[in-house]
Amino acid sequence: MKAALFLLIAFAVVIKLGFIDNPFAPAPELVDGYQDGVVLYATAWCGYCKKTRELLRQKGIPYTEYDIEKSSKGKRDYEQLNGRGVPLLVINGEVVRGYNPNAILALASR
Repeated sequence: MKAALFLLIAFAVVIKLGFIDNPFAPAPELVDGYQDGVVLYATAWCGYCKKTRELLRQKGIPYTEYDIEKSSKGKRDYEQLNGRGVPLLVINGEVVRGYNPNAILALASR
């Protein structure tokens, strides 16, 4: 029992640190109407949104951000993308739901 708990915690840490993709995160999906680039839908209070901003800045990836609580355009676009949580990104026409550094970097490098 202790070994199984240890393995579960170790697996969670490896995912959290970004060494492997989260197998429970949904795969990116394609959407029309987005040009090349990165669009971030976020909120000011979201910790994972902050981590996403930091990742994009550290890697020198330009992006456009919409605060879905303050921007009517951002909220409308977010709803059209079936947004249910933040951060939500559209990278070169593909949607990434949640903080997934491996997917963000892979899509942004295309």
